[in-house]
Amino acid sequence: MITLTGHTLTLNEVRQVLFENAKVKASDESMKDAERSRKSVEDIVKDKRVVYGINTGFGKFSDVRIDSDDVEALQTNLILSHACGVGEPFSEEVSRAMVLLRANALLKGFSGVRPILIERLIQLLNSRIHPVIPSQGSLGASGDLAPLSHLALVLMGKGEVFYKGKRVEAKLALAAELITPLTLKAKEGLALINGTQAMTAVGVINYLEAEDLAYQSELIASMTMEGLQGVIDAFDEDIHAARGYSQQIEVAGRIRHYLKGSQLVTKQGELRVQDAYSLRCIPQVAGATWQALDYVKEKLLIEMNASTDNPLIFQNGQKVLSGGNFHGQPIALAMDFMKIAVSELANISERRVERLVNPQLNDLPAFLSPQPGLQSGAMIMQYCAASLVSENKTLSHPASVDSIPSSANQEDHVSMGTIAARHAAMIIQNVRRVLAVELICAMQAVEYRGIAKMAVTTRSFFEQARKVVPSITEDRIFSRDIEALASWLKETEWKKQLRGNQKWVK
Repeated sequence: MITLTGHTLTLNEVRQVLFENAKVKASDESMKDAERSRKSVEDIVKDKRVVYGINTGFGKFSDVRIDSDDVEALQTNLILSHACGVGEPFSEEVSRAMVLLRANALLKGFSGVRPILIERLIQLLNSRIHPVIPSQGSLGASGDLAPLSHLALVLMGKGEVFYKGKRVEAKLALAAELITPLTLKAKEGLALINGTQAMTAVGVINYLEAEDLAYQSELIASMTMEGLQGVIDAFDEDIHAARGYSQQIEVAGRIRHYLKGSQLVTKQGELRVQDAYSLRCIPQVAGATWQALDYVKEKLLIEMNASTDNPLIFQNGQKVLSGGNFHGQPIALAMDFMKIAVSELANISERRVERLVNPQLNDLPAFLSPQPGLQSGAMIMQYCAASLVSENKTLSHPASVDSIPSSANQEDHVSMGTIAARHAAMIIQNVRRVLAVELICAMQAVEYRGIAKMAVTTRSFFEQARKVVPSITEDRIFSRDIEALASWLKETEWKKQLRGNQKWVK
């Protein structure tokens, strides 16, 4: 059971809720905070104090005063009109993450919603009712308005959900779980949609997957080192200590660990004095990716526990302030940084693929083909990797440097953070497939060298991967191999795979 407080949610807890079906509850203290905040809103309505979003219009309509009798209709109209998302829906995992993160944000007690609204969000999680949320249409300020409106619709018994493997009307799923739809009260519609939970939800899942990819890239690169009889001296701890980056030092240490006892890697001067950069500089490149991921992780941990609503209620309603915490710039920049950093894992991986298949760069059969000429072997796999790498270069164009004014120029600078997060997710899929190509080629290469000479760790990894993709004995439809291995890489719990010694994982 994961207890939400509004302040302490961790990435591991998010992983448990999204992928391990952990149940969720709210802490008693955080619900009391929400209740106190709600009373402040009710007092504002009762006293007819003019406060943005409670008894005024929204955006450019912020100067329009709303009668007390219409405050509920105002919130309903807000959700209906703002549910303008288009395109394919987010995955159920992203939808689930959005519900989790919004519930956690409201528990901070600055938003003024009724505790029952938070309870309903938690009921959606525990009943595995996942709102259907179109993935396109958010500017990333004033928050993720369109995506979160589709989430809010479900609490009202409107819209659609994923439920028990089907896409159904929300009211049917709620009825099946004996959940009563809510009528939104003053400020509650605005409190549900003013936030960065779409980009942050995608960003959290991106981070969890990117972390796995980074570990995988190191282990796959280690096998490539064996396939190409790479020079192990480049990973000597003195080299990396001399530069001083902790992440680079850690990568080099993990690769030394993976290759311990290998009879396939070589010493400086045995076959060559030094390797090409794609082998020699693995710790420097992967270490820099880890530096970027550490930055992304820091921002996500803050945003997961942030109040991104507007206005915010302080001091039991004595202080109600309009601000801009909904602006997604911190996550937009983090996702753009992630796009570049994760793309580099594929950039260097594809170059190692080239060294594995190019007969001018190694002493292996051309393109790792069992019968070069008659059979093309891995030739077009390298084409595939090159295409994915080039696609990533276009996806890596920063979304955060773009902005387009909206709401009659009232909202004149926006983050495009959700676009950045979505593109990062696409890049991660592409990187995983490039790594799958490298792994297929590396396995073929070490078979030619002799798997009995492999290190214990890489040999174990080889044996597991060979259960997914068999050796290349003749040409076949390699697309299936790439997709099968990419799926396996995604599904494997890498921290558990590599945890033989705790120091080798973060």
